[in-house]
Amino acid sequence: MNLNPKELTDYANTFIKVLVDYSPKLISAFIILFAGLYIIRLINRFIRRLMVKRDLEPTLTKFLADILLWVLRVILFVSFISKLGIETSSFVAILGAMGLAVGLSLQGSLSNFAGGMLIILFKPFKVGNTIEAQGVTGTVCEIQIFVTKLITFNNQTIFIPNGSLSNGNIINYSLQNTRRADLTISISYDTDIRKAKDIITSVLNSNPKILQTPAAQVSIKGLTDSGIQLAVRPWATNEDFWDVYSDTLENCKQAFDAAGICFQPFVKESTTKTSTAVDPKQQN
Repeated sequence: MNLNPKELTDYANTFIKVLVDYSPKLISAFIILFAGLYIIRLINRFIRRLMVKRDLEPTLTKFLADILLWVLRVILFVSFISKLGIETSSFVAILGAMGLAVGLSLQGSLSNFAGGMLIILFKPFKVGNTIEAQGVTGTVCEIQIFVTKLITFNNQTIFIPNGSLSNGNIINYSLQNTRRADLTISISYDTDIRKAKDIITSVLNSNPKILQTPAAQVSIKGLTDSGIQLAVRPWATNEDFWDVYSDTLENCKQAFDAAGICFQPFVKESTTKTSTAVDPKQQN
């Protein structure tokens, strides 16, 4: 296509006229954009500092600050394109449809997200606590938005989805400062119960890691076919719990050996019975 100089001049004049007419909107739109980004950054810093001063959970602080940041950015972007003269109603409708589609496709993730928010807000446990949930026991290493990270006693890393974690039973072993060990020691019916209880009580009193208050208990738990079950319940701090658990069993065994008392092992009765059927015809 060949253009003569007059047509080129007309196109140039038209472009310059449109540019001059549109330049105020363009300049004001970019001023709003850059000023808005700067203000959003200031607001985000202020909100983070405010939540840190209020001693909010670090995970919750980061999450709320990020959500606020992106909400303000979306509002700024809509204002920017609106200032340029672009119709925003259709754009907002598209964003809504996209949000609905993403929400339907990520139902499981949204459930974990809601569970993470509940855990962060209501704090059934925190980082450093030892908990038992969903069939596993470990120390909470990190509380994320979608999963909670646990480190087990054998140094395995387990990620539990927050959705199932928030809807299930949670045992927090670190919420209280002290913890009771529930031990069972079996003795035979020939053993003097009073003597066995005195030996166990002496073992408990000689362990400095066992708390005096609440006092440890030694009582009869049950009378079974295999022997007498004694319930031994010493108290200890969370830090000394497993030492007390192990030391109590070991020291009771040594004390019983010295006194000539044997632990009564649990004997499981056989449920299989053999029978011999005799043919009536063979009896004759």
